[in-house]
Amino acid sequence: MPTRVLVAKPGLDGHDRGAKIVARTLRDAGFEVVFTGIRQKVDDIVAIALQEDVAVVGLSILSGAHIALTARTVEALRAAGAGDIAVIVGGTIPLGDVPKLREAGAAAVFPTGTPLDALVAEVRALTATPAAS
Repeated sequence: MPTRVLVAKPGLDGHDRGAKIVARTLRDAGFEVVFTGIRQKVDDIVAIALQEDVAVVGLSILSGAHIALTARTVEALRAAGAGDIAVIVGGTIPLGDVPKLREAGAAAVFPTGTPLDALVAEVRALTATPAAS
């Protein structure tokens, strides 16, 4: 059974092109991907993650609220007893914010321009998913 990944757009950001590209790339790499669509509340993202039994929650954030939204998602997953779900975040993220996101609990951070093969490799490493044949 393929590893399940949730790709979510938290907050008020309505731009989803990058999230859709990431979702398609992960799907093509052999992951089962659930895409929430835009403007999701953190509590809804966590509920979907639990319902869909995902191994990874990927947050796509372009709004500048990446640190707060990541921290809230990690905290909500832990509060729901799902602290083992890895949270990754990508989007418009200044390189200086990467350590802050890691401190907030992000397992991986993908600023704009990250090569898609690097994203796939990191998600595979986080989930120990072998390459699709």
